[in-house]
Amino acid sequence: MNPAYDFTGKVAFVTGASSGMGLATARALAEAGAAVGLADINQNAVTQAARELTDAGHRALALVCDVSDEDQVAAAVDRAVKTFGRLDMAYNNAGIMPPPTDAADESADQFDRVQNINLRGIWASMKHELRHMRDRGSGAIVNCSSLGGLVGNPGRAAYHATKHGVIGLTKSAALEYGSRGVRINAVCPGTIATPMVDAMIDGGELDRAQAESGQAIDRLGTADEIAQAVLWLCSDGASYVTGIALPVDGGYTAQ
Repeated sequence: MNPAYDFTGKVAFVTGASSGMGLATARALAEAGAAVGLADINQNAVTQAARELTDAGHRALALVCDVSDEDQVAAAVDRAVKTFGRLDMAYNNAGIMPPPTDAADESADQFDRVQNINLRGIWASMKHELRHMRDRGSGAIVNCSSLGGLVGNPGRAAYHATKHGVIGLTKSAALEYGSRGVRINAVCPGTIATPMVDAMIDGGELDRAQAESGQAIDRLGTADEIAQAVLWLCSDGASYVTGIALPVDGGYTAQ
C-alpha cells in the first residue's frame, strides 16, 4: 500500500512526462491533488498523457519541450506557472541512455547529446524552476540521477558522467537554497521496468535475468515505486531532507 499525500492547491512540473517514471510521477502527483505541467519532447505522447489526467478529473497541461534547449525549458516552466498560478514541486526526469560504447570509441556527437539532455537539461530545468520558487520562498525539486550516479559501469562512461553530475548539481544547489525555503534532492533509480529498459532488453543491450539477480530484491523496479519516492521527497514528510541522492534500486548499491 502506498502512503497518501495531499497536494491539493499545489502545482508540479515534470519533465520526460509522457511515459515511464515521468508519467507515473505526474499521475501520482495529480491523484494526490496537484495541478501538473507535463513536459516532453514527444508532442503526441505528452498530449495523450495530459488528456488521460484531465479525463480523470485532474488539472494537467501538456508542454512540448526539448530540455536540451534552455529557451524551451524556460518557456515551458513559465507557461505552467502562468496557467496554474505558482510552482511548488518539480521532478526533472527527462533523460536518455545511449548504447554501450567503448570509452575509446565514443563519438563526440554521442557524448554531447547525452550531456545536453541528461545534465544540461536538468541544469536548465532546475534553474528556471528556482527562479519561480525563490520568489515564493518555498518549493521542492527532485532531480533524476541513477544508480549510475553512484557507481561506474563498463561501456557507460558518458552516461554515468551525466548522472554523477546531476548529484553534484543537486548537492550544490541544495546548500545554496536550503536557507531560502527550497529543498533539492536527487532520486537514483535502479533498473526500472520502463519502455526505455524494455527496448534495451529487446535490443540485447541488457539481460533481464542478470539485471534482476544483481540486486537484493530479485526483480526490476516499477515506475510507480520511483514515483512514490519522488512524492515523499516533495512532501512535508521530508521537510528536513535536502541535498541527498536517494537510491531506489532494490539494493544494487548496497553491495
